[in-house]
Amino acid sequence: MLKFAFILIYIFFIFLVSIIYKGFNPNNKEVIRKIIHIGIGPLIPFAKVLDIDQTSALYFTGLISFLTFINYQSKLFPTIEDIDRKSYGTLFYCLSLFILIYLYWDKDPSSLIAGFLIMTFGDGLAGLVGKNFKSKSWTFLKQKKSFLGTITMFFTSLIVIFGLSFSQKYNFNINFFTIAFISTVLEQFSFFGIDNFIVPISAAFCFNFFITGL
Repeated sequence: MLKFAFILIYIFFIFLVSIIYKGFNPNNKEVIRKIIHIGIGPLIPFAKVLDIDQTSALYFTGLISFLTFINYQSKLFPTIEDIDRKSYGTLFYCLSLFILIYLYWDKDPSSLIAGFLIMTFGDGLAGLVGKNFKSKSWTFLKQKKSFLGTITMFFTSLIVIFGLSFSQKYNFNINFFTIAFISTVLEQFSFFGIDNFIVPISAAFCFNFFITGL
């Protein structure tokens, strides 16, 4: 019970930070959303450290996915989806995590964490940098992308892969760059927030195939 209390307190803290930020910068909706997007990132490593079992993690993530779906209809927590475009990113975010927990929670937690952190930190920071710093940009499938945002995605993904591989004592592999490149390419497909699904799933699959082999 204490384990889940810690998880809930952490989630509450992330939402509290986003609400406080909104009080000072109510018009910067994208940053408010990204605070939640990035802040949830460490949740999976925390849960593994707390030794939460797979079944409990699936029930919890399933519940969050259901509440997220309800929130799309009712807007009980508008901070989560208060942006100027049509997006189901948060729902895809939850669904991808549910799938990765099912596939890799016990079998290959390194791949699960790699996929999730590449999404939360890579995609999250790419969005922040792309929105707040001017650079060459282009439109792909009606979604605006920037050079700085794309570069941020690539190098953040690479840092996640290097850091996780080093911590697990995996040898350097040229495929570190392959995984980061694939994740960066897939992040371009962001219509309706679909990148929040295809990026973590693909990154985890690639990490499992190229690095852990489990």
